[in-house]
Amino acid sequence: MELEIMGRLAKEASRKLITLPKPVKNACLVTIAKNLVDHTERIIEANEKDIANGKANNMPDSLLDRLKLTPERIEGIAEGVRQVAGLEDPVGEVLSMKERPNGLMIGKKRVPLGVIGIIYESRPNVTVDAFSLCFKTSNAVILRGGSDAIYSNMTLVSIIKDSLEEMHVTPDAIFLLEDTSRETATKLMRLNEYLDVLIPRGGAGLIRSVVENATVPVIETGTGNCHVYIDATADVDMAVEIVKNAKLQRLGVCNACESLVIHRDIASTVMPKLLAMLKENNCEVRGDETIQTFDVSVIPATEEDYATEYLDKIISAKVVDSIDEAIEHINRNSTGHSESIVTKDYENAQRFLNEIDSAAVYVNASTRFTDGFEFGFGAEIGISTQKLHARGPMGLEALTTTKYVIYGNGQVRP
Repeated sequence: MELEIMGRLAKEASRKLITLPKPVKNACLVTIAKNLVDHTERIIEANEKDIANGKANNMPDSLLDRLKLTPERIEGIAEGVRQVAGLEDPVGEVLSMKERPNGLMIGKKRVPLGVIGIIYESRPNVTVDAFSLCFKTSNAVILRGGSDAIYSNMTLVSIIKDSLEEMHVTPDAIFLLEDTSRETATKLMRLNEYLDVLIPRGGAGLIRSVVENATVPVIETGTGNCHVYIDATADVDMAVEIVKNAKLQRLGVCNACESLVIHRDIASTVMPKLLAMLKENNCEVRGDETIQTFDVSVIPATEEDYATEYLDKIISAKVVDSIDEAIEHINRNSTGHSESIVTKDYENAQRFLNEIDSAAVYVNASTRFTDGFEFGFGAEIGISTQKLHARGPMGLEALTTTKYVIYGNGQVRP
């Protein structure tokens, strides 16, 4: 199907979705979740084709992990859909209503964005997450996944479309671009006549390409050069556990820790334990001169290392003399995603929360919690690292806009 036709059908579907009762939307989502689980074998069979292609193309293990679907992950995806079904629907919410001196009642309420385009890479769970959030907020969606996950995505979208038809709802609420060429992606970025907003999800290259080439309004989401700063008063065992979780629990995700910052006063105490833990997990450390003195296996870090999202068993590390230097270093190298301080010092914790310019800032917790599911949003559309329209994990409200509704009784402007 040509992209322009897809756009027109999606726009028509979005107008139908506005009138869809909330109980019907929720019932559709519950049906989709059930059908995803019921078709687990079919989904895994398609996913195995993508995995085989990935291995043939020498895809890194961390990216293969992002691509892989298992019965447990499919159940997790379905649970995300069920959670979205159970969330409060923001569409139609009246945010304010005020009477003017001339008797006009002027109110503001939440409405769908319309048609949302999403360009993403090799994470097939995004296909379902994106649809469920868009559908719950009465938006139609056009998806362009990567070629790495094409068989998985085609199967997931087919199940969703069949489920919608089963519920007598337009299947044009979702489209997938099966042509994964760069040319088609560029056309999607410029589909102003039909798309209301475009959301890229993926690595720095993808996001940069969308931002530079799109004429459709873009919500920029997440590369994650996330930091953990170990302050002078940190609990050492807590710091080691937080770094272990933030860095190693799952490598190929945007909320994984990529950069360590350590206060000099605690370095000699915490670094031996940190390096032992990282070495045990085969994680390469790239550090400054001070970090290198603790272990001969530490590789000298470059300035580029401090600004890199590795998505691999590699982490940068730097020693600083003060919290001021830590904040300056993080703000200079961060992608604006998630940063954490490990400290017992209340004032330093508050300074970190106030002065770090990122979407999510933690005290004594792993950066891995920056996630729509963990924040109670159900599935998420992405982690916005910009400041306009939305910031941080984007749940349902981020997929709405507002409009003014005005009630009168014959008023004319003098």
